[in-house]
Amino acid sequence: MVDDQHNMRKTTALVLSTEGYSVFQAGTGQEALDLLAKHSVDVLLTDLKMEPMDGLLLLKKAMEVAPRLQVIVMTAFGSIDSAVEAMRLGAYDYITKPFKDGVLRHRVELALERSRLLSQVNLFADEFNQRHNLNALVGASPAMRELKSRLLRVAQSDATVLIQGESGTGKELVARALHTHSRRSSKPFVPVNCAAISESLLESELFGHAKGAFTGAVKARRGLFEEADGGTLFIDEVTETSPAFQSKLLRALQEGEVRRVGESTSVRVDVRIVAATNRDIEVEVREKRFRQDLYYRLNVVTLRVPPLRERLEDVQDLAKHFLKRANERNSRPRSLSSSSVAHLMDYSFPGNVRELENLVEQAAALAEGDELMPEDFPVRAQGQLTPTSAELASAARAPGSPTHTLAEVVEEAERRAILQALERHQKDLARVADELGVSSTTLWRKMKRIKLPETGPGSDPQGK
Repeated sequence: MVDDQHNMRKTTALVLSTEGYSVFQAGTGQEALDLLAKHSVDVLLTDLKMEPMDGLLLLKKAMEVAPRLQVIVMTAFGSIDSAVEAMRLGAYDYITKPFKDGVLRHRVELALERSRLLSQVNLFADEFNQRHNLNALVGASPAMRELKSRLLRVAQSDATVLIQGESGTGKELVARALHTHSRRSSKPFVPVNCAAISESLLESELFGHAKGAFTGAVKARRGLFEEADGGTLFIDEVTETSPAFQSKLLRALQEGEVRRVGESTSVRVDVRIVAATNRDIEVEVREKRFRQDLYYRLNVVTLRVPPLRERLEDVQDLAKHFLKRANERNSRPRSLSSSSVAHLMDYSFPGNVRELENLVEQAAALAEGDELMPEDFPVRAQGQLTPTSAELASAARAPGSPTHTLAEVVEEAERRAILQALERHQKDLARVADELGVSSTTLWRKMKRIKLPETGPGSDPQGK
């Protein structure tokens, strides 16, 4: 319990102590950090307005000391914006002063439950994933671990979530996982893709319509807002909507009610909104294609789903996951060769996880052998290490040069590109990999294959 007001701190600690909780008290942010370093703490309850370290800075530092810590921020009635910012930074929940003892106890109880679940993730990750339907979010890369951790922290609140990510990254899977881990999991999860429905029908699809409201409306129909009552409504590709529709969506979110097309009365709905987009929504706002007020309404908490090129270490697990499903459908066991995994990890996957899934399914259906080989995955590396067709043709036509195989031409082009980059960056492999658009591991593997010395700062990405 952290608050620079002595009476507030003592009173709140007493309320929690009478419930059987062990409560540490701190009058400053630094005192709180010292306690966190010495003791195992499940929940941090902190005021936002403190000196010299305010609650937001304490939140950042506390999450570094204890990443699974559940933070509840206390804020005055007029400082809701600060509470929203705290949730963006990783806080679990916020509570507005003055609050009733029962509300405080309930919030702390929920935070403790979330803390227990996260402890299970740490100790029994595979079992937890299976039990709580996180297996769909395949990957153990730092980017995916961060996404899962943030997802679990926000799931129990009713905060509106905006999921951002490129096409094919699995935004709907993230939305379903949010619903599964929320208090609404027993209620409906209703998805709608705005890009797949014409503008003229989208309003009717979401809000419903009265009988005779338009041609073809032969009977009254509930909209998806009403279908999702008590549960979660997932609005995918929300930036594909027009400003006129956005104003109607904004009203529904603000008022918590919808009006069917052709009716004059509104219907109350209790729906958690999860929206998603594959566009840069801030650019859409600046270009006046997306309403700024709706953006702020949707962007309470943001979850960013990383593209596959930023987590290539997950390619092997993903490929095995998709191959296992393909084997079950085809009733023919196949396996991945180590060379095919290395081949796939040299690819940047512009189509993200969806493209990898397609490649694996295609290989499983067409490959001749039971072990999938690199030639079963017709992909071409996208980084600068791969020569263009013009470079290949130029090399092949070089006057006076002997005939080379395509593989030899490619290898020579890669060697030349790497050597030039090594010279520019004084053999600093981290900077070379960044310039060439590949991971350090991929660069190291290529240098080893073409027998280049890996010396200089950051020269051993394998840690050997």
